[in-house]
Amino acid sequence: MSISQATIDEVKNRIDIIDVISDFVTLKRTGQHYKGKSPFSDEKTPSFIVFPRNQNFKDFSSGKQGDAISFIMEYDGLSYLEAIKYLAKKYGVQVEEEEQTPETVIRQNERESLHIILNYAKDFFNHTLTESEEGKNIGLTYFKERGFTRETIDKFELGYSLDQWDALEKDASAKGYNPDLLEKAGLIIKKEDKQYDRFRGRVIFPIHSVTGKAIAFGARILKNIKNQPKYLNSPETEVYHKSDVLYGLFQSSRAIRNEDNCYLVEGYTDVISLHQNGVENVVSSSGTSLTENQIKLIHRHTNNITVLFDGDAAGIRASLRGIDMILRQGMNVKAVVFPDGEDPDSYARKLGGLGFKQFLKDSAQDFLHFKTKLLLDGREQDPIKKAETINNIIASLATIPDPVKRALYIKQTSDLLDLEEQLLYSELNKILLTQQKEKHREAQKHQPDALVEELTSQKKESKQDSIIFQEREAIRILINYGFNEIEEEYKLVEHYLEELDPVEFTTPAYNAILQIFKEELQKGNIVDVDFFRNYPDETIRNQALDLISDRYEVSENWERYRIYVPKEQDVLTSSVYSNILRIKFHKIKKLIALNLQQLKNENDPDKQTELQKINKELKKAEAAFSTPLGIVVS
Repeated sequence: MSISQATIDEVKNRIDIIDVISDFVTLKRTGQHYKGKSPFSDEKTPSFIVFPRNQNFKDFSSGKQGDAISFIMEYDGLSYLEAIKYLAKKYGVQVEEEEQTPETVIRQNERESLHIILNYAKDFFNHTLTESEEGKNIGLTYFKERGFTRETIDKFELGYSLDQWDALEKDASAKGYNPDLLEKAGLIIKKEDKQYDRFRGRVIFPIHSVTGKAIAFGARILKNIKNQPKYLNSPETEVYHKSDVLYGLFQSSRAIRNEDNCYLVEGYTDVISLHQNGVENVVSSSGTSLTENQIKLIHRHTNNITVLFDGDAAGIRASLRGIDMILRQGMNVKAVVFPDGEDPDSYARKLGGLGFKQFLKDSAQDFLHFKTKLLLDGREQDPIKKAETINNIIASLATIPDPVKRALYIKQTSDLLDLEEQLLYSELNKILLTQQKEKHREAQKHQPDALVEELTSQKKESKQDSIIFQEREAIRILINYGFNEIEEEYKLVEHYLEELDPVEFTTPAYNAILQIFKEELQKGNIVDVDFFRNYPDETIRNQALDLISDRYEVSENWERYRIYVPKEQDVLTSSVYSNILRIKFHKIKKLIALNLQQLKNENDPDKQTELQKINKELKKAEAAFSTPLGIVVS
């Protein structure tokens, strides 16, 4: 199915980029813009900026930029039409689709086809659960026994796969889906001349992307069959990498941001049961060991993780590595341990919503108390075990990147274990020094002679960089303020073009943009951010959109300290004056260098005299421009 142009236009009219991106990135207002940490790279200092006035974003760490639609495409790997469908659902726009033949569907690129097939399978499993006799008698009964309401079943789009060899494969083939793509999606298994459904006879837990697309499935068997695993998961595919996915994040992301905390559990039913009992800020690692990418996913929504552990001490010890990984990301981590024989699912059902929330609140302990109690339990009088515990805890503290936070935990550890802080610092510094040496060795392995080359070329590049910076600054001012009137019916762009004629920029893209301003001004057209947002040449478009920001951004409310920082519009006149002077100054310096080179190579006395006169005039011009700029020239 394709989407009608009317639907696309309606979606575009309703989009608010702040609203869209806030579903995935925690944004903070800074002046006229919003800023957050990049969702496309691992960074500590926020460099992801959203411009509400122009409905664009720019990620300075990865270089990605665009509008709300392109953000959704980049963030979740969706096609253009899939991103439109997602936004249509978000804004309640009725999607008008035009019929396509099965052959047309098959011809689409593989990634998009996988999304289509997986979404079809999700609907098939859900329909089987709620409409077929087998599904209702077995699957639906199981979910109801777990206490899941119909609302919860619909929320997580749960399903059931018939206990038949090829129920899904037959239905998919009848609808025109390619068997090869069914196999690539992990829905069927092919062996020699046989093929059969992977999840037959199991209840189905769809695994969603952050935008709600079905990208994989978890399936639980309800019969006790020899040599059959209790849970079976989709294999990794083009659209599903288990180490990059958290079960329940799509349903929980807003609650995680609102609560500023994420509960981390092990299984699918733990997530669903907690939602059922009013705790919605919860995700699961889907039965896999916690990975750094999964932690980063959570970190985009909150800085706080609370890990919920079953009462099994051996299992808890095996999971301690995950806590160190969370600390390494600079996050705050707490732990809750359930009574023996209980897990989040069972205990939530036992206590009910209010009781369970109170239990989580009362039982949460910071990682230091949790780890100390766990490792020292029954071994307080054993000096060897105590020393092992101390070293283990110090190793965890060494993973914390913030030195202030480390210092606070050192003091807490000193009080908790009755040890001198100096001793703890001594051991901590040994670990940190070892880590630093290891990093240095690794850096040396991968550091060729490029560093020497870079240092020798810095002086040459700095001069060129200064010229490029001034050209970039001119284009930035033109894009953001070019059609501001500096006098009645006299625009800033006209002033620039007059002053810089016949100057040409050294950077091809900037020179091309300057030329666009000249041509469009002659036609009487306005050139602004909207003009470049839809510009056909991608290089020009990206260069222009890269410059849609104020030069000055005040991140703090300095006015309350009686420190007033002017906005760029307040100093625009002086910025323009300085910028034009510096561009001309650099051009004159270049002309002087060229003239001197010609003089050096010229043997004709008359031409030498002429070149010397030109040099004298150029030096006068150089002095005239250098004085207001405060530059001393020889």
